[in-house]
Amino acid sequence: MTTQLLFAIIAMTTALISYSIGVWGEKRAGTIKSFHLGAFWFGLLCDTTGTEMMRRIAAEGSMGGGFNLHAALGALALVLMAIHAIWATATYLRQNPAQLQTFHRFSLAVWGLWLIPFVSGLILANLK
Repeated sequence: MTTQLLFAIIAMTTALISYSIGVWGEKRAGTIKSFHLGAFWFGLLCDTTGTEMMRRIAAEGSMGGGFNLHAALGALALVLMAIHAIWATATYLRQNPAQLQTFHRFSLAVWGLWLIPFVSGLILANLK
């Protein structure tokens, strides 16, 4: 395992932990708190970092390359995470009680969709 791959794995795992803490913490609290926003944004940063590192590794040919379903799902997940973080921030700043209490539905949906490329990456890595 290369150092670059190790750092990519650490970044992606940190994204999973941070994003999960934010999403499930928000659900449990019943509202969005500043801590949850921090977890969303940090998870997005880690996921973006890990994804870019994985893209570079794939481009070098050590893990295959090219645009495929996994890459498309990963790109979609990043876009959804960014939309989620922006929307969560806007919802938090507006302080609308109804929106704050129901935002977790969107959070859970994005988190669930994000897990698809995360898990598929694990599966694909073990097939090689």
